[in-house]
Amino acid sequence: MVTWPADPQSLLAGPRGRRLCWALAAEVGGLGQTGGSPAWQQVLSYSLAAGPAELAGELAAAVDQIDWAQVMAHMSDLDLVEPLAESVSSARFWQGPDTEDQALAHPEVADTLRPVAHAVTGAPAARWWSGGLDPGTQQYTESLLGNDEGPPASGASSRLAAWLAATREEERSAAERPADPAAPNSGEWWSSPTGAGLADTTRTLPGVGPLQLFAMEDCPGWAEVRCWPVTPDRPVRICEITGPDDWVALVARYPLEVTKSRRHDWWRVTGWAGTWLMPDYAAAAADYEAIHLTVVGYLTTSGRALALNDARSMLAGWDPDKTYWLADVLAGAGPPVCWIRDDSVDLGWRRADSSL
Repeated sequence: MVTWPADPQSLLAGPRGRRLCWALAAEVGGLGQTGGSPAWQQVLSYSLAAGPAELAGELAAAVDQIDWAQVMAHMSDLDLVEPLAESVSSARFWQGPDTEDQALAHPEVADTLRPVAHAVTGAPAARWWSGGLDPGTQQYTESLLGNDEGPPASGASSRLAAWLAATREEERSAAERPADPAAPNSGEWWSSPTGAGLADTTRTLPGVGPLQLFAMEDCPGWAEVRCWPVTPDRPVRICEITGPDDWVALVARYPLEVTKSRRHDWWRVTGWAGTWLMPDYAAAAADYEAIHLTVVGYLTTSGRALALNDARSMLAGWDPDKTYWLADVLAGAGPPVCWIRDDSVDLGWRRADSSL
């Protein structure tokens, strides 16, 4: 289990945590701006030309100029959502890491961000990042382009059974793909139950809105959405994923092999060419009504090839603070609210009933 305050190394151990720290450094210190001190493009050129040692020196010089404890003490939930959103939006598990993630993967480069990571783990506005499911703030988000009218109210068991059958068929048919992990093949790349048609929710932050609006992997580019407040209608058993150990334990308890269907995409992300496992969510539904990924769990776990004896598993396609509901336990908790994409406002979304 990973909780705040935590060892900053837990945040720097994974690509999404490192990217969060970089996004904060770029925002606060101007590292990503032309004329910044130094500009990220300039630092990248140093990395490519002279190696990670020189890159680390340039970054350390810029990061050390900032009083990070003071900066974090005055940051709000809204201030921290933007760098979190940057980390999430740059996660692409169907291809190799981008240039920023490649550079930050060098241990000496990542270590220069330790002051940022230390400040984040102690930031008052980030305390809820390690918290469990908050049943009183959950919202289900749907596109106005679809035919949905709120979260699925029934059929979770049959949806999971159909998902399991489809996942097994995908794995069977993928046997025809090349065994070489470097072959130019792609397919299903996520390890969440995103294709099962289950209800999924994130919490609503006061003055901000549902977190899913701002922190969504492989964002579909919605222009308008409808968000439904919901809450469990009875006590539920929740599997909390707070870090790598929780994810590995979930996979170990309910293993489902997906080597053939995920091999090529996940090799490009991690370099692992062996056996891949993910959770069997249909089996997990016998013991849990919901699985919740904390923000800390996302930042410390997502995108890593985590060992299960001789196999590996990777958390991919699961947004921070998202809960997947494995049973029909949700009830409405108020009228829906529409949100509109608007790049002129903070974080790019505003309520449809709000004025500029």
